[in-house]
Amino acid sequence: MKINLKARLKNKMFVLSASALIVSFAYQMLSAFDIVPKITENEIMGLITMAVNILAFVGVLIDPTTEGMSDSDRAMTYCTDCDVREAEEVKR
Repeated sequence: MKINLKARLKNKMFVLSASALIVSFAYQMLSAFDIVPKITENEIMGLITMAVNILAFVGVLIDPTTEGMSDSDRAMTYCTDCDVREAEEVKR
């Protein structure tokens, strides 16, 4: 199994999902041993979401499938009359 972790870490949704998974797992492990942390799981998720949103705003989290910060030529056609995805569906 080959995973391009560098590309996945640039994806905002992957970062949010992975963080939620890690936080949930940590709180489940603490719960299994009857440990109640002072900070709730929701507070930590709020901080993580805020950090990811700030990173996305400043452009750190970008589309890893394109070079630079601009969209590809294909992506520029999405939701227009020249949408290449619709042309591909017609061919099928």
